[in-house]
Amino acid sequence: MRKDFGAQTWMYPMPVLIIGTYDENGKPNAMNAAWGGIYDYNQIMICLSSHRTTENIRKSKAFTISFATVETMTASDYVGIVSQNAEPNKIEKAGLVAEKAKKVNAPLFTNYPLTLECELVEVFNEGEGGGNFVGKIVNVSADEKVLTNGKVDFKKLNIITYDPVTFKYIALGEEVGSAFKEGLKLK
Repeated sequence: MRKDFGAQTWMYPMPVLIIGTYDENGKPNAMNAAWGGIYDYNQIMICLSSHRTTENIRKSKAFTISFATVETMTASDYVGIVSQNAEPNKIEKAGLVAEKAKKVNAPLFTNYPLTLECELVEVFNEGEGGGNFVGKIVNVSADEKVLTNGKVDFKKLNIITYDPVTFKYIALGEEVGSAFKEGLKLK
């Protein structure tokens, strides 16, 4: 027996993405968004309603995407519930440290161990200031503390996911298998 819930925005895991932008004065801003993911080979898409962030992306044509971690959960939640329009010192209150990204005109928050630097490609399904923002990934940078043998080590990232049913953050778990190998057992 199965229970129907109707149309819902439930997907697992749902990322906790921190979007970094600069405003017209070069002031860094960050927001938390869950509706995003890989869009194409070297592109990411984020679905956003109207925010300071959407204005900043349209003007600068650039943004960063970082992945929230257990260690950054409180700051990550804060930048999702507080608008920089209402709290001009939002970044400082969150305890985030910004530096200019190497490849795009957007802030890289050093608190987050993994960041994608993106150039705006297009915005579609626009409405009331929001839309689907597609960015070309031009660089990925990772803090050396999350590397093993020169590669990003998922276990060291300690990233979190958002549960849209219970409104909880969940730490992603352990490795359970090897992609492109487990299925070979059935050959």
